[in-house]
Amino acid sequence: MRGKALSGAALAAIVFVAAGAARAETEITYQLWGSPQEGEVWQKVAKEFEAQHPDIKVKVEVNDWDSYWEKIRVLMAGGTPPDVFAMDAPLYPDWQSRGVLLNLQPYIDAEPGILDDIYPITLEAYKTKDGYFGLPRDFQTIVLYYNKDMFDAAGVAYPNDDWTYDDFRKAAKALTKDLNGDGSIDQWGFWAEVLDPEPYWGAVVWSFGGDIVDIPNGKTLIGSEQAMQAWHFINDMWLEDKSMPTTEQLQQYGTDGFQAGIAAMGVSGHWSVPDYAPAKFKWAVAPLPKGPAGRATGVNSAGFVIAKASPHPKEAWEFVKFATGPVGQAEAAKIGLAIPIRKSVAESPAYLAQTSAPIDHKLYIDALQYAHVKPVFRGYEEWSAAVGDALNNAWTGAMPIDDAVAEAVQNGDDALAKNRQ
Repeated sequence: MRGKALSGAALAAIVFVAAGAARAETEITYQLWGSPQEGEVWQKVAKEFEAQHPDIKVKVEVNDWDSYWEKIRVLMAGGTPPDVFAMDAPLYPDWQSRGVLLNLQPYIDAEPGILDDIYPITLEAYKTKDGYFGLPRDFQTIVLYYNKDMFDAAGVAYPNDDWTYDDFRKAAKALTKDLNGDGSIDQWGFWAEVLDPEPYWGAVVWSFGGDIVDIPNGKTLIGSEQAMQAWHFINDMWLEDKSMPTTEQLQQYGTDGFQAGIAAMGVSGHWSVPDYAPAKFKWAVAPLPKGPAGRATGVNSAGFVIAKASPHPKEAWEFVKFATGPVGQAEAAKIGLAIPIRKSVAESPAYLAQTSAPIDHKLYIDALQYAHVKPVFRGYEEWSAAVGDALNNAWTGAMPIDDAVAEAVQNGDDALAKNRQ
């Protein structure tokens, strides 16, 4: 045909084929929770994917945490779930047990070595006896954040790799002050969210030699002798030293005491870096302190799952494969919210040289050496709420710590019994 004019019939055939190709284009949806900024990053990942897969379009939708899960439940019940959606690792067993997630194992088996570059600890939460029904998207480890300006003003040495929890407590006490002399504390040494094991009390319990839960035997373990040492440490630091603000004290400043500039130290994952970056005070990060049983932290992840009812499972898998691959992971790393699951990306400038904040980003990766996987099991939300509500009785002064932990153990065991697999 080269060099010759196309006949009317041939031209019509080409137009028909082109129209057919356009109609054959597949659109898949990816839904996640997060900020508008995070949604923009995943839009960029989707565009990169579409450039390599011109026959597939990806519609990215982002909602806040509560709205997200409500929307997923409604869509799932209506038989129109998103093709791909984000998953919080502790909630994964609940969703997987409902039979609504696609088994990814056949796709993984078809591509030997596809998981080799992924940090093994991040895969643990998604393993089942029947294979993987989800894969990690990114992960978080918990580290210590500290306000350098407050440390300097108080003449307290910065946290370092040798810090123990005793050092931590002494520093927090020295940094707790009544700055305006009105008889009330207005600067605290430390702030943490304490309802859930992540980000604070789980690490303390592990560092004191305790553990959190025994899923096979349906036991909540936070009342052991070693764990009680951790609880008394937290109790004494909070209620005796008064180095941590109460819920009521914190309310006037917001929800994050470190970000508000009223706490000299805090604990969190890399997700806080973009929020802390604009702070007017100087801050840095350090490893969590060592306890009697050594140093410990938690590791958790967000993941990808594909709906079993997706009409486009192959295309959805192609997107998950791309987003968990080197290009997708490098692009997602730019937002600074989380750590890439691939070693080749996390240990490269794509993550380590990010400009989200001038801190030691490698510290979060090094924390994997002493990290424990955040508990992942059916009924996690119910268990966490039951345990957290009981523990709150101690933090409000309504109940001694020993009694509050005993109630938390009983409540936790009841929740585990209701969700036995």
